[in-house]
Amino acid sequence: MTYIIPALILGACGLLAGVLLTVAAKVFHVEVDERIEKISEALPQANCGACGYAGCGDYAAAIVNSGAETNLCKPGGSAAAGAIAEILGTSAAEVIPTAAVVHCNGNCNATETAFEFDGVQSCKAVKRFYGGNGKCKYGCIGLGDCAEVCDNDAVVIKDGIASIIAAKCGSCGKCVKACPNSLISIRPLAKTISVLCSSGDNGKATKLSCKNGCIGCKICEKKCPVGAIKVENFHASINYDLCTSCGECMQACPVKAIHKV
Repeated sequence: MTYIIPALILGACGLLAGVLLTVAAKVFHVEVDERIEKISEALPQANCGACGYAGCGDYAAAIVNSGAETNLCKPGGSAAAGAIAEILGTSAAEVIPTAAVVHCNGNCNATETAFEFDGVQSCKAVKRFYGGNGKCKYGCIGLGDCAEVCDNDAVVIKDGIASIIAAKCGSCGKCVKACPNSLISIRPLAKTISVLCSSGDNGKATKLSCKNGCIGCKICEKKCPVGAIKVENFHASINYDLCTSCGECMQACPVKAIHKV
């Protein structure tokens, strides 16, 4: 009896807990639209946030519940958009192919390091010391934080700077978030001209820190036939919505800071 009574009490408590959990599950059950699960399965499960939502599950719920656009998944591209449209019984939305680009061309032949860093070999760690170990505080540190987070091996470190293999890039945006100098952006794949410099210094200071840096001379701005390139704070940037990739700005740039990528 010493062991039987406690065992019966324990069993009764377990049974009661089971009954209560079953009742609670029935009372608080929330119907979930089965399309959400199907759409989530059609997405690549990168959970990168490039669509503007916390993850693939949240994006799927937003499509069904809030009418979110069906072509926001960059890694999934046209295949994901088509699958979502089939689930919803709608026409597939157009997906504009995109890829990341690193706005820096400060390679080993163009600039130098200001000091040797022997701490944790990551861009974020180096950035905490005097803004970085390069002469240009705006440039690529080159320790590969962006490459580390890329699931497609689309980021390579060559001659001390990062570059993107567009054919491999899924446009997930993880490298954009990983770069402590905010050097990476997502561009339409059809727009092939980019400014590969992010310096905010004036022309003289930029030339002292990097041979390939934009000096803010505004020649590119004057040569662009559609007004797609502007120079602000000594730095040229391209409005891809206007750019026709004609290459006039690239040909006019005296320091060759604008490239076809």
